[in-house]
Amino acid sequence: MTAPKRDTYTPESLLAVAVTVFNERGYDGTSMEHLSKAAGISKSSIYHHVTSKEELLRRAVSRALDGLFGILDEEPARVGRAVERLEYVTRRMVEVLIGELPYVTLLLRVRGNTDTERWALERRRDFDHRVSDLLKAAAADGEVRGDIEVRLATRLVFGMINSIVEWYRPDSRGSGDREVVDAVVRLVFEGLRRQP
Repeated sequence: MTAPKRDTYTPESLLAVAVTVFNERGYDGTSMEHLSKAAGISKSSIYHHVTSKEELLRRAVSRALDGLFGILDEEPARVGRAVERLEYVTRRMVEVLIGELPYVTLLLRVRGNTDTERWALERRRDFDHRVSDLLKAAAADGEVRGDIEVRLATRLVFGMINSIVEWYRPDSRGSGDREVVDAVVRLVFEGLRRQP
């Protein structure tokens, strides 16, 4: 398979190549040489689009983080009973993860070795805390079980959702996407909701 010609590359398509290489080799294990080979263009052509490898990383993790934080701005995440907002946010988290799978995978693999990675980790923690606050509110309302500590429940929910990046491979039709989303929401909320 031949790589596209230079004039077919856009910042977005170059970013997609970079994310693939970062996920395969690890960010630290990827050089600009690796990126230029994967893209089929010279390193100078890459620098036509970005100033550094770290800029590519920042763009990639920003895309994942923007998708996640965007959920919290959606009306069903802001209005209504806490448990309903939590269920909506959980469903949308899985949808964003699946829809932006390579970008969220990269986000979940950053370790804090660069300024960009530390920034991404801080934003992830902020997002996690905001979702945790929803769970706390639902618990305070008596809508979720009180016999499981909120921090533990939050970690278990995030652990289940985040593990999707390790095993889920969508088919070309996306037919399994809805099944995964529904299964996660069902497992989380059948386990969390207070039983009458």
